[in-house]
Amino acid sequence: MLRSILPLAALALTLSSLPAEVTYSLTPDFITPPPGKTAIGDGHGEIRVDSAGLIYISVQGQAEGGLQVYSPEGKYLRHLAGVPGSLHGFVIHKGDAGEFIYAAVLGESRVLKMTLEGKTVMEIPKTAFPAEQSAAGLNLTNCDVAPNGDIYVVDGYGKDWIFVFDKEGKFKSVFGGRGEPLKLSNCHKIFIDPRYTPARVLACDRGNNRMLHLDLEGKLIGVVADKDLRRPSSASFHGDLMCVAEIAGRVSVFDKDGKLVASLGVNDTAGETNTPAMKPEQWRTGTVTSPHGITFDNAGNILETEWNSYGRVLRWTVK
Repeated sequence: MLRSILPLAALALTLSSLPAEVTYSLTPDFITPPPGKTAIGDGHGEIRVDSAGLIYISVQGQAEGGLQVYSPEGKYLRHLAGVPGSLHGFVIHKGDAGEFIYAAVLGESRVLKMTLEGKTVMEIPKTAFPAEQSAAGLNLTNCDVAPNGDIYVVDGYGKDWIFVFDKEGKFKSVFGGRGEPLKLSNCHKIFIDPRYTPARVLACDRGNNRMLHLDLEGKLIGVVADKDLRRPSSASFHGDLMCVAEIAGRVSVFDKDGKLVASLGVNDTAGETNTPAMKPEQWRTGTVTSPHGITFDNAGNILETEWNSYGRVLRWTVK
């Protein structure tokens, strides 16, 4: 009898170790653009959701650039006046003092902490960055906030340095770069991965086509995924899941063990990915072009914004 039970137990263990199936369905035409517009505008940034479910999308440009705000149902609500038009990457972080937007302003080499209404309450100017790393110029692409309030900023279009500032904006340390030991290349965005204790830094090392986990001091923990990726550009977390925007034509979902559990909007057509030039008449329903920003909403649905001169946002609804 014992001999017949053991294989069943082994089978159960094997099945329990397999990644859980996660399925999503496309919600077409989810975003309603601003009045008088057929698209949201030049998309080269990020998308995030606050605790109330409101959706924030960064749009490039001097007049209408900055942050647009949408309802959870995708209806345009307002434009946050005064937010820089070259804002590239941002997060919405909830701390003891409430929710704030932390943003990397690509064209101005600075980091802003703003209220959800777009009012700046703290700035990390270019002069706050150490001269040794900033002498060649800074091209800041994203930032995030650690549990202790430290602010992590990446020079993802520059020399791939990752800078750490305290919650008051005072410089603490720097790591990364293109040399040993990490050899980063176009580390496009970084995020604090909250799925672990202590929290980790997730680096979207786009030029090397991999994602890395680093501890909060910058030491390598390991490679999260480095096989069959399509130039990972951004990420978001919900429970044990991580969704990833891959600019070369895919949205992926991984479990906490780094196993792929969903692959969405795959585009294998040459010339349609990793480009901002795809016109609306060329878009295909359910097929991505150049995923650049991504977020889970509060219910676990996925919102993805593309590197596109017209602006495109897709939503996949979790089943």
